[in-house]
Amino acid sequence: MPTAIRDQGLGIGFAVLFVGALVGQSFAGLSVYNEDQLAHGSSPLGYWDFVTSSNFVVDVAENWQSEYLQFFLFIFATIWLVQRGSPESKKPGDEGTETDENQLVGRFSKPNSPKWAKAAGWRRLVYSNSLLLVMGTIFLLSWWLQSVAGTVVFNAEQLEHGQPPVRWIEYVTSADFWDRTLQNWQSEFLAVGSMVTLSIYLRQRGSAESKPVGTPHAETATESE
Repeated sequence: MPTAIRDQGLGIGFAVLFVGALVGQSFAGLSVYNEDQLAHGSSPLGYWDFVTSSNFVVDVAENWQSEYLQFFLFIFATIWLVQRGSPESKKPGDEGTETDENQLVGRFSKPNSPKWAKAAGWRRLVYSNSLLLVMGTIFLLSWWLQSVAGTVVFNAEQLEHGQPPVRWIEYVTSADFWDRTLQNWQSEFLAVGSMVTLSIYLRQRGSAESKPVGTPHAETATESE
């Protein structure tokens, strides 16, 4: 395997899985949508018309916003909260944003550290929080896209049943919107909580998400570094 591909294997692997799953979802979703259209005496859609429709967009955006909310909250929580024994946590006592020396910023930076880590003022502040800022921005954009596309889909169903359409603000405060949203959120929170706690007692040899197999349960991964 070429070195460039091997060194980027994790990112490339998940990019391929993502594209494959998204394409698969588009074809499966098109089939389900067209079956429903025919059952109601309506015309089926072509592939391009479907993947640019609100019906497809709302399902994709709904999943994206919940995933990025999960990442945003987990990154933020691990600044201040710890879980003894979990490889997903800093060791107890290391809560907080840590010192400049720990974080290798300013005069403690290395020659090959990122330029903004060496800088002072707003650039260091922005770069020090750039992961949260990007994750939060993607979450908000996905949430907004879900809400807009969801309003269109909801209003189409309203018209089919002879009901008046609703405004965006009415939809995002409706039970329908929060039913769809909270279904995704609760599963994300369960998955993160399970990973944090199960990894205290269970192991996967060779995985960066697991402690070494022989590490005592109560020892947080960073304590052995």
